Amino acid sequence: MRESAGILLYRGSAERLELLLAHPGGPFWAKKDGGAWTIPKGEIDPGEERVACALREMAEELGAPPRLEAATLIPLGSVKQKAKVVHCWAGEGDFDPEVLESNSFEMEWPPRSGRRQEFPEVDRAEWFSPERAREKILAAQAPFVDRLEAALESR
Repeated sequence: MRESAGILLYRGSAERLELLLAHPGGPFWAKKDGGAWTIPKGEIDPGEERVACALREMAEELGAPPRLEAATLIPLGSVKQKAKVVHCWAGEGDFDPEVLESNSFEMEWPPRSGRRQEFPEVDRAEWFSPERAREKILAAQAPFVDRLEAALESR
């Protein structure tokens, strides 16, 4: 089964917590909102450490993320999505969604047209309260929100 790794960026305190989520780019996700957002994440390369992948993917998908050190990240475990396992860590930092500069991918669009188009992997990012994040995030990734809240409460 494929594996991905990502970072759930957070800011604020337990009482005023905000979480950064990314909206996938491309035509399939263009009109989807609730249940479509995700942590910035991507596939783990062969031989790559999971946490190194998570940090790399955050940089690739956001463009100018805060510098995070692996040692300061909070492990949030893994969840199983339909076709992959996603490993997640939480990192405290700030990011201005206005400076988002995601890497891109190419695909045939429209289907069977023979025309190739380029799309950003992430077309927007936004800060959400934990309650709102649970509404926006892919259902399989919602446990990451709960796990982060529990980890911050136990500090």
